[in-house]
Amino acid sequence: MLDINRVLKEDRLLRAFSGLNRKAFDELSVALEIVLNVEAMPAAGYAYANSQKPRKRSVGGGRKPRLQRVEDKLFFILFYFKCYPTFDVAGVLFDLHRSRAHRWMLRLQPLLKTVLGKKMVLPERKLESIEEFIARFPYAQEVMIDGTERPIQRPKDEEKQKSHYSGKKKRHTRKHLVMTDQAKRVLVQVNCKGR
Repeated sequence: MLDINRVLKEDRLLRAFSGLNRKAFDELSVALEIVLNVEAMPAAGYAYANSQKPRKRSVGGGRKPRLQRVEDKLFFILFYFKCYPTFDVAGVLFDLHRSRAHRWMLRLQPLLKTVLGKKMVLPERKLESIEEFIARFPYAQEVMIDGTERPIQRPKDEEKQKSHYSGKKKRHTRKHLVMTDQAKRVLVQVNCKGR
């Protein structure tokens, strides 16, 4: 099993596993704790608050989660997004069953998106005009636009096959465009459908 406390103590390991330094990790941890507490408020009585069924266990009873602390949860989801391990590998590293690792990922992913959205660090996905871009990013004096094509499995639908086929790469790909500013901060990320 992965020793999360050791990783959190060493800045180099934390950067290797999560992509963040300790200061950024702690800031994100505080924000995630707030989101987790807001999510847990209606769960004080959980599903039994509106139900006629009597409780079988008292509040707080039952199996304790492997990822108990906020730091454990944040580390798990950041590690997942940085390394993209299979759920079997994530399960072994975090001492979970693969299905439980999948459930943790499904639960923590929208919470992390909420936290990052509140901190305004997520890139824009849809901008309709240059005026909208200038209004959204007035501080961006120079931008760099780059594109790439990532291979995908050939779609079964014939129309999707045509739109995703790249004559340059001679295979089916998904096109991505990214706009960054001078500080190398991603401002806009667009997934193109092709043609």
